[in-house]
Amino acid sequence: MVSIIICTYNRAALLPRAIQSVLKQTFADWELIVVDDGSTDNSHEIVLNFLSNDSRIKYFYHHNRGLAEARNVGLRLALGEYITFLDSDDEYAPHHIAKRQTYLTKHASVGMIHGGAKLIGPKGKRYVVDLTNPKKKIHLRNCHIGGTFFFRRKIAAKVRGFRSIKFGEDFDFYRRVKRYFTIAKVNFPTYLYHLDVEDRLCDVFTEALHNKD
Repeated sequence: MVSIIICTYNRAALLPRAIQSVLKQTFADWELIVVDDGSTDNSHEIVLNFLSNDSRIKYFYHHNRGLAEARNVGLRLALGEYITFLDSDDEYAPHHIAKRQTYLTKHASVGMIHGGAKLIGPKGKRYVVDLTNPKKKIHLRNCHIGGTFFFRRKIAAKVRGFRSIKFGEDFDFYRRVKRYFTIAKVNFPTYLYHLDVEDRLCDVFTEALHNKD
């Protein structure tokens, strides 16, 4: 019923935590699609160890194309009625999928939900560049975190997936979905968002802007 897409690039050390959190879900009717965006570490071996023990896990490798295209590959492979994401450096609380699937089942008019992230890590990393005004920063609770997106299958086809842009694929996807579907923000904190990870896209983009100025 639910397709979970993990896109990863050289995160072998963190992948087990993310995958284990999926295996611990109270909702069991899922498939996990791991899209390896050209990793040069041992991510492949890590995933194969899980794959050999659970047929719900699938693995796809391609040469590095960036996050947007990796997610689009996952979307094309997904078979579920509902689709969601999990960043390879984050994890789910045990009731994450169950709560979101129940919400959309009860709210037929809602096409996508987002929100419900529990921030774990330094408070100084809880502010990121405001895409609507790059000279300012906003708190992550006011952002559109792609890992928390949970939507009906038809949405991906309607908006044709993610667009390859320098930064802000999540916000761009959100805005395009909003043109055609009702989106709701939930507040149950079941997406565990880790801030203490090196090379987070938010940090890389912020540093690039700082150096540019």
